[in-house]
Amino acid sequence: MKKHFVVLASAIVAFTLVAARAQPGSSPAPDFDTALMKLFGNNSGFSAIMDVHTTRASGDTMSMTGNIALLDGNSRFEMDMANMQGGRMSAQTVAHMKQMGMSKMVAISRRDKKLTYLIYPDMQAYMEQPTPKTVASVSDYKSETTKLGQETIDGHPCIKNKVVVTAPDGAIHESTVWNATDLKNFPIKIQMSKQGVNTVMLYKDIKMGRPAAGLFDPPANFKKCKDMMSLMMNRSGGMPPR
Repeated sequence: MKKHFVVLASAIVAFTLVAARAQPGSSPAPDFDTALMKLFGNNSGFSAIMDVHTTRASGDTMSMTGNIALLDGNSRFEMDMANMQGGRMSAQTVAHMKQMGMSKMVAISRRDKKLTYLIYPDMQAYMEQPTPKTVASVSDYKSETTKLGQETIDGHPCIKNKVVVTAPDGAIHESTVWNATDLKNFPIKIQMSKQGVNTVMLYKDIKMGRPAAGLFDPPANFKKCKDMMSLMMNRSGGMPPR
């Protein structure tokens, strides 16, 4: 039982850490880094349903639908890993996560505080991870847009653009973006490749108003755990789950 607990914990740790870092292609949760935020232009606050689909060079695919919110550089993504399609996590592991109340997760990136919160609503608990890396502001990134054509995406008339974002260190980030002309040029669809992984993000039910600031903090009544192992032990009353 202890061995099974360690294996399960290791699998969940690996997945949630990837979700926290949110590298496109490693997890359905996208990386709302500065280069990606540059694509949103003046849309610095919104909420939406986001469909994310990733394809690896090997042909492996992963799809996830979740709720996304963005406010002044801080992001919140709610997901239920039990509904994830594809990926490399076994059905048995997902079933155990659901049984333990760990399949639902909220990943909050607080760029202003250099913190990431991983919140488990069904467990009423969360973890806090520092992100000490210095982050440049959106204004420090340069972008060049080239019109590729016009298309209708999910009922919205869009301008299809190639957007090249250049970071202060010279790193290049290239994306194909569909900007909805009826939504103040909101990037309703974004396609990008990174490290051999293709990621497509599609936004639906977009609300252009600024989300409540409280959405970007863990609930005050949730217990703070120092790491995944202590969180799982807390759930099982201090004993490894069977």
